[in-house]
Amino acid sequence: MTLAHRLRAAGLQPTVLEAAPQPGGLASSQNIGACRWDRFYHVILLSDRELLALLSELGLGEKLNWGYTRSGFYTDGSFYSLSSSLDFVRFPPLNVWEKGRLAWTILQASRIQDPLPLERETAAAWLCRLSGRRTYQRLWRPLLRSKLGENADRASAAFIWAIIARMYAARRSGLKREMFGYVDGGYATILPRLREMLTREGVDFVCGQPVTNVSGWDGGAQVRLADGSSLDFDTVVLTVPCPQIVKLCPDLESGERSRLESVVYQGIVCPSLLLHKPLRSYYVTSITEEWVPFTAVIEMTALVGPERFGGSSLVYLPRYLSQSSPVWQKTDTEIMNEFVPALLRMYPDLRESDIVAWQVARAREVLAVSTLNYSRDSLPPTRTSIENVFIVNSAQISAGTLNVNETVALANRKAAELLPLLRQPRRFSVEAEA
Repeated sequence: MTLAHRLRAAGLQPTVLEAAPQPGGLASSQNIGACRWDRFYHVILLSDRELLALLSELGLGEKLNWGYTRSGFYTDGSFYSLSSSLDFVRFPPLNVWEKGRLAWTILQASRIQDPLPLERETAAAWLCRLSGRRTYQRLWRPLLRSKLGENADRASAAFIWAIIARMYAARRSGLKREMFGYVDGGYATILPRLREMLTREGVDFVCGQPVTNVSGWDGGAQVRLADGSSLDFDTVVLTVPCPQIVKLCPDLESGERSRLESVVYQGIVCPSLLLHKPLRSYYVTSITEEWVPFTAVIEMTALVGPERFGGSSLVYLPRYLSQSSPVWQKTDTEIMNEFVPALLRMYPDLRESDIVAWQVARAREVLAVSTLNYSRDSLPPTRTSIENVFIVNSAQISAGTLNVNETVALANRKAAELLPLLRQPRRFSVEAEA
């Protein structure tokens, strides 16, 4: 949607094609109980300049709310705060020497300007070398696992560098504390406002129609829809994940197909629960215990007041998965039957009767993992071998982690890159990720 907005401003006439009933993808919202909020957990950082600029264009600046949050760790059956310098000094799982090496690692990472050399080393090897093996096992590995699950050992050092750099910038902007923000109503407020702006600008939307085939020729490109109809455009930009591009474009050259197929995608299963009572005061609790089936606890009401949820607390229990994980085959009820007992064990004061409502959100292709030599071997190019067919997708975020700010920044960069490559088309298609 941001890409369509930028191309329309340059004089093109985009059409957004969306398989889902409404555009929004991973930022879309859902009903849980009597409330509506984001399907997956999102926050805004003070350092998220590209997203903040877009929200300003949408006139949502006055709807932004900011608050300080705390982070916790659950290890050895106990909770520990890791939200301030004092918490860091007191953090029992690490001794003084290990804390010093941890602080030095973060400082070194914050000074790196070019992350490309980091792609030659795994995150595990890099972190063990800088912080020590025990600090890696006690702290860094749970953080990697909370984002990558079973793929944690495949990530390059560039992946964890991007996380450190973003949070370091956020703390610097937030006066050394974690200051997070959100828009009143979450993305259920942002996405309709963005679509309204695009519609006023003359951008067309075709929703609820999956695309089944994309082909191109010297004079333009064609998109075939699931209902058997087809649409002709001068140019098509694919913003869907790489495996979907391979399926949609049988005319890709074999080398292109191999490159796109080499991208390792991380999926997520993420129950969200409304609870009668809060858990703790941490926005995010990282988990080191292997018996816990989810990789973190995200308590949204540590940032967003419970009055927004009818007095209840909103909690997310994400589990990041590889594509081959058997968890994909489980029903929502089976997942909850596994997750809820673990949550009750972690929080003994919580009772199953405290659960007001729940939903389970799933997304198979969420994050392209920055694997070894990712930029050299896997990063998708903008141009394809198919005439008038281009790629702009989140797998092109090589020096960052997937979040809304990085996605908006990618769209802004790629819009500028695409304009010189395009003829002056009558219509322009941006196929949105469902």
